[in-house]
Amino acid sequence: MPHILLVEDTEMVADAVRDTLEAEGWRVSMCADGLVAVRLIASDAHYDLLLLDNELPKVNGLELTCYARTLAHRKQTPIIMISASDCGRAARRAGADAFIRKPEDLGRMVEIIARLLIS
Repeated sequence: MPHILLVEDTEMVADAVRDTLEAEGWRVSMCADGLVAVRLIASDAHYDLLLLDNELPKVNGLELTCYARTLAHRKQTPIIMISASDCGRAARRAGADAFIRKPEDLGRMVEIIARLLIS
């Protein structure tokens, strides 16, 4: 069962995304704070995919993506950035494999995650 780390500070969005992912049979760990996410990403915990909001308290999603890519055990972990702002280009430069714009692209989220999990 794939394990996804979801870092999203808006509770309503986080709950909706978690419910959608769990309905696919995926395990989801959630975090709402960028600084806590830094510790989770640095840990030895196994995550098959990182799903990161950009607008987070303390450490944003772009910074988390850059940080994850410096860690040997996260270099190949797929990362998806989700954001209401237009930061897709910056997310890819930081090392994200995909960008999902909230709310319009959330309907494609499962398809994008599934593609990254099998590649």
